Amino acid sequence: MTKDNIQMPLLPLRGLLVFPSMVLHLDVGRDKSIAALEKAMMGDQTIILAAQKKVSMDEPEPEDINRVGTVAMVKQMLKLPNGTLRVLVEGLYRAEIVQYMETEDTFIAEIAELEDVHGDAAEEEALMRSLLAQFEQYIKVSRKITKETVATVADIEEPGRLADIIASHLSLKLQDKQELLEKQDVLERMQHLLKLLSNEKKVLDLEKKIGLRVRTSMEKTQKEFYLREQLKAIQKELGERDSKSSEIEQLKEKIEQSDMPEHIMEVALKELGRYEKVPQSSAESSVIRNYLEWLIVLPWTNKTQDTIKIDFAEKVLNQDHYGLDKVKERILEYLAVQKLTNTIKGPILCLVGPPGVGKTSLAKSIARAVNRNFVRISLGGVRDEAEIRGHRRTYIGAMPGRIIQGMKKAGTVNPVFLLDEIDKMSNDFRGDPSSAMLEVLDPEQNSTFSDHFIEETYDLSNVLFIATANNVNSIPGPLLDRMELISLAGYTEIEKLHIAKEHLLPKQIKENGLKKSQLQVRDASLLKLIRMYTREAGVRGLERQLAKLCRKTAKIIISEDKKRVVVTEKSIEELLGKPVFHYGLMEKDDQIGTATGLAYTSVGGDILSIEVTHYPGKGKLTLTGKLGDVMQESAQAAFSYIRSRADELHIEPNFYEKYDIHIHVPEGATPKDGPSAGITMATALVSALTGRAVKKEVGMTGEITLRGRVLPIGGLKEKSLGAHRAGLTTLIIPKDNVKDLDSIPESVRNDITYIPVSHLDEVLKHALVGE
Repeated sequence: MTKDNIQMPLLPLRGLLVFPSMVLHLDVGRDKSIAALEKAMMGDQTIILAAQKKVSMDEPEPEDINRVGTVAMVKQMLKLPNGTLRVLVEGLYRAEIVQYMETEDTFIAEIAELEDVHGDAAEEEALMRSLLAQFEQYIKVSRKITKETVATVADIEEPGRLADIIASHLSLKLQDKQELLEKQDVLERMQHLLKLLSNEKKVLDLEKKIGLRVRTSMEKTQKEFYLREQLKAIQKELGERDSKSSEIEQLKEKIEQSDMPEHIMEVALKELGRYEKVPQSSAESSVIRNYLEWLIVLPWTNKTQDTIKIDFAEKVLNQDHYGLDKVKERILEYLAVQKLTNTIKGPILCLVGPPGVGKTSLAKSIARAVNRNFVRISLGGVRDEAEIRGHRRTYIGAMPGRIIQGMKKAGTVNPVFLLDEIDKMSNDFRGDPSSAMLEVLDPEQNSTFSDHFIEETYDLSNVLFIATANNVNSIPGPLLDRMELISLAGYTEIEKLHIAKEHLLPKQIKENGLKKSQLQVRDASLLKLIRMYTREAGVRGLERQLAKLCRKTAKIIISEDKKRVVVTEKSIEELLGKPVFHYGLMEKDDQIGTATGLAYTSVGGDILSIEVTHYPGKGKLTLTGKLGDVMQESAQAAFSYIRSRADELHIEPNFYEKYDIHIHVPEGATPKDGPSAGITMATALVSALTGRAVKKEVGMTGEITLRGRVLPIGGLKEKSLGAHRAGLTTLIIPKDNVKDLDSIPESVRNDITYIPVSHLDEVLKHALVGE
């Protein structure tokens, strides 16, 4: 540190600047700033005040603060109820920040005083007089500064101090004030201030002229309004005109100013002529007026400019949704084609998946990615064709269909239009709405869509339609043919864990008035919550449970005066109660007659124990456990194969004549079906009949033929996650499913050994204990 330089705390100012000799109140709320003030009060009560370069910055770094500021004396300091400090400061002298000594907890700077540099005394005197004269003129126009201020300023004899005091009273930009503060040369400072003062006076003169012009215009408008009201009253007394005439004029003006095409405008003006002739008391009058208002408010040519940028679209999709990689990839491909072809014609996307997996929010993200307006209509429960095509204008209360209503809401001819729950439409004696949707979704027809209410054709070819559905089977074939299905199978446990940590929990913490530091949920606790308190494909139930967790935390913090709640695997039961669901775990020992299969449900994967026992009888095969037709057929096929290969499998050749066999799948109240339990049933049968145990750590999935071939299955990713959760370390899968291993998370693949098989003999070799 040099001899003349000193160290003192620094207070960065936002949108504010203090000149020497200026007295000002400041409200201080930032931690670093409060610490700087406290440090100043412990010393000689001096502090350097420097303005930030950017007002919006909450946590400025040294490079974000101007190098020249004002050393000030802290006169008073008062703590307000909201935690901020109100201080009274008086500017002393200019100073330059030479270097920063500390920037962590507060700013401590080494500063050097900047003294005024004087020039020719006569020139300074002349500039002082000019400044005072201009300042007096400014005050006359401004009327914001009292005459007493002028008297006070006129008594100042030091030119540098005069410039600073005048500058502090002007409504200048922060950058202009900073330039004045940085000028050490007094002559330069006064010349620059004269220029700024002159500009400010010109602006005020213009404001005064504009204000006078507006006031004159308002007086004229008020006068016209008064005269019109008088004219209406006179015409009413004479019976010359009524309110309908003025209404017709307004409608005509709106029609001419709207963006409707010429042929539609002709129709509208023709209907307006009819409206003029029909008595106002007639029912038809309200029908025509309603029709005209719809024609006026509908968008006919107004559109938003597409900004299809694949990298931006990918960023938006990743921000809004975790996982769903294949779905995102297909959407990006779709957008890339639209950009290359510069047309919207192409397949209509239909997002299919269970509730809560993000179908609607994906459509919103697409709209945001391509800079289009977003509109959504729900088709759940729609039974009437008029809901899509509109009602005919033959009765009071007729209105357009939901498509035209959606276009009005969108306000443009090219929105992203979401047809939600398209699989929930149904039909009755009032018509088939799904048939009406055929025209809406066909790119070859929808440029001339006909609504019964509007009657004139409406162009839907620029609309990007996206549909959502839970179940494809209930969508009629012709309608399904117009759409490309994108399947959202649901989230895995690992994906749900990420979604909960990165999206749902922060959202619920904020909505329930908590801070991040007040609630900590460990990963193991989140996983337990996902597994044992929710059972769903999406994340709606998970969000509800997290909201409940936040509410319980809020109650604990308020009632028990705790600063932080940490949710562990043990404490989660105290907060949410006993677990609602349970999941299968692998057997503790190798079992005879019990094999572990893998099941795929709408809410994810799970393990399925298949038990087989035999007892003296006459070869009767009993199946229990509420099995569907497919699983019953799988059991029959496995039984027939074992009978045909009894010798090779070392089973009594006539076992089917001596024993009754019972195959049972536990949890009998839960319906089960699907083509993937064939090899599991066959393994359990062989185990029971040979007395060889099935390895406890082995799970299997695959269908079987009468020749023992193993057929491929679906849902390998979900089944693998269920097996991993249950503790299985070896999975026997069909050879044709090896291609699906890439979709399984790496953390799961590393813990499980996959054995691809093509025949039941290979299954038995790996699944049964012994040779």
